[in-house]
Amino acid sequence: MNESPAPRIGILVVAYNAESTLEKTLDRIPEDFRSRIAEILILDDASHDETFTAGCRWSQLEDRPKTVVMRHTKNLGYGGNQKAGYALAMERGLDIVVLLHGDGQYAPELLPDMVAPIERGECEAVFGSRMMKNGGARKGGMPMYKWLGNRILTRLENKLLGSKLTEFHSGYRAYSVDALRKLPIDRNTDEFDFDTQIIVQVIDAGMRIKEIPIPTYYGDEICYVNGMRYAKDVIKDVFEYRLALKGFGTCPWIPKPAEYAFKEGDGSSHAVILEQMRKLPPGRVLDLGCSGGLFAERLEALGHKVTGVDYIEVPGVREKCSRFVLANLEAGLPDEIGDEFDYVVAGDVIEHLSRPEQLLAQVAEVLRPDGQVLLSVPNFSHWYSRLRVAAGAFDYDRRGILDETHLRFFTRGSLRRTVKAAGYDLIALTSTGAPFWSVLGGGIVARTLGAASRLLTRIRPTLFGYQYVASLTPHAAQTIVAGEHIDVQELLNRQYSPAEPAGTAAVRV
Repeated sequence: MNESPAPRIGILVVAYNAESTLEKTLDRIPEDFRSRIAEILILDDASHDETFTAGCRWSQLEDRPKTVVMRHTKNLGYGGNQKAGYALAMERGLDIVVLLHGDGQYAPELLPDMVAPIERGECEAVFGSRMMKNGGARKGGMPMYKWLGNRILTRLENKLLGSKLTEFHSGYRAYSVDALRKLPIDRNTDEFDFDTQIIVQVIDAGMRIKEIPIPTYYGDEICYVNGMRYAKDVIKDVFEYRLALKGFGTCPWIPKPAEYAFKEGDGSSHAVILEQMRKLPPGRVLDLGCSGGLFAERLEALGHKVTGVDYIEVPGVREKCSRFVLANLEAGLPDEIGDEFDYVVAGDVIEHLSRPEQLLAQVAEVLRPDGQVLLSVPNFSHWYSRLRVAAGAFDYDRRGILDETHLRFFTRGSLRRTVKAAGYDLIALTSTGAPFWSVLGGGIVARTLGAASRLLTRIRPTLFGYQYVASLTPHAAQTIVAGEHIDVQELLNRQYSPAEPAGTAAVRV
């Protein structure tokens, strides 16, 4: 049995004005580890000194690993320099890349320990932590204000991200290059909080992180980080991520999930519709915009037979519903769905269509005469969107009321007019509270604000209701007059003449 080839290990050295420290740092790479290094990539970020010359000089000495030395003609920033380095690592076919600073702040002696967990397949990223050993950071010369700031920020970031890292702010990192390919790091900032954003991306992608203890070293190197600005940026990043999970803001450096993340009892429109469906007898359900089938799966568990429709096929959706049809609802209902459905669910769907009235009219054609449509739409008259417009800060979000894919906006009045024009009677209309406060976690502040939001929604739904959930039924197709069944639509379409019996036009429908 052939053993798998050894991974190609690369060392990415980011350097800026590091002429006096670069060669000393590289000399500290363990002799017995150098033969395992496929390439060293030294990226000089447009230094004002002779950093590039120092790198070239070191690379030309005997018994050095293959070394590529590059100098940017323009300063890319700390994050921008890493982006260039990781792109180069991918281009040159490396399997593992270790980030090493050219100022010697992080110990090259620990390079073997940094790559070992990835080599063993235990994780996709390894972070060196100066906080794993009690008192180690202070003994190594970390100033008290930096130590305290590091601890406070790390604790806050862990709480908001649900992680358990001992340090978020070490620049000693090792990554699987294959894992980096899966992350949109090209969208990250070029500033010093690049390291925070990449941690968030790794966590969001469900990748594994392992920490190892590293020594702390503070010498006479120049620090280019503005501490207060850095703290503001990393806090902004984690809050931006938390908001993005709820659909607020665009957050381009976090991938937008293809599947709707449905959770029972979260107060969302889908959760409200599910509760309504629990009260109805099992039947045939048409689930428009079924996404990955999480909602359909719960309906199936209640005894319903669900036909799901969506314009993308999320892996596994066919196993969660009785039938799946791939179709773009902008072009109308596909013929192959059939008819005679007892219920049609359109949760957060019609606002994505340019002509929702047309789709709703088609839905009536496949619905049983006594069937129901349950749909939900965001409330554009909610205080959040009103405030954005009034402040002149209108823009789109990832999801929610201002979803970047919405083509139509609805208020309570416009929703009523739309469903009436499409041929429906409104049975019930309810409102859901806003999900803003859940970004604060499950603490007492979040619970209090959430309760206040629900109360205000009941008092004034047009201002505080985040979404409307409507139950509809087609206009009555038949009525009974003097013991006879009369087709109402036919009655309304008649052209009456004076010769018709008196009182015919006076039938109430």
